[in-house]
Amino acid sequence: MDILANLDFYTAFKYLVPSLIDGLWIVLQATIFGFLLAMILGLFIAIGRISKFKILRGILTVILEFIRGTPLLVQLVYMYYVVPLLISMIVQLWNPGYQFRISSLTAGILGLGINYGCYISEVIRSSILAIEIGQTEAALALGLTNTQLLVRIIIPQALRNVVPVFGNYLVMMLKDTSLLAYVAVSELLLRTQSYASQSFLTIESYTLLAIAYLILSLPLSQLVKMLEKKMQKFN
Repeated sequence: MDILANLDFYTAFKYLVPSLIDGLWIVLQATIFGFLLAMILGLFIAIGRISKFKILRGILTVILEFIRGTPLLVQLVYMYYVVPLLISMIVQLWNPGYQFRISSLTAGILGLGINYGCYISEVIRSSILAIEIGQTEAALALGLTNTQLLVRIIIPQALRNVVPVFGNYLVMMLKDTSLLAYVAVSELLLRTQSYASQSFLTIESYTLLAIAYLILSLPLSQLVKMLEKKMQKFN
């Protein structure tokens, strides 16, 4: 009861919320650019996985299994701490003294984009394979090349069919930006941890953090549901 009596949400709100608002821009950058990267990678990986080149399919399968078999947090840490060292070691073979550096936010965006891109690629690939073979045969009969068939007919339909799934992945990525705190990105969680350690207002700080993520994710989730209903009517 003494703990409840000593709660000071007003002070936490007064000093933490402005910092969270500043961190919101970091979260939006990581989510938007990370998701764009995931979409681009997902599309190219999906196309590669259904290509006729066995070596390419094999390489992409190994990459997918590695990414999906390791935690996102480990991938983020690897991207921020290990990848720059590996690149530096390789470049130093002909350029001694070279040091490759990457910002924590860039590493976070790359980590999120690569991780989600692998999952999104499977969604796109499944959607492509679900398209009726008759459309492919008709397009080829009309004289379209394989590239024209893919760009004009297959990909637009595949992407349209999985738009609601993309929305769900976007919401998930927004929440997963909290993991960027572990690679020194000054987003919402890291700012909350810093304030809580200084003010000792632990309950208040993390409660406000949870509310902040609810405020961000709930409207986005509702938007995704509305979009899903519209897509169902359209189909």
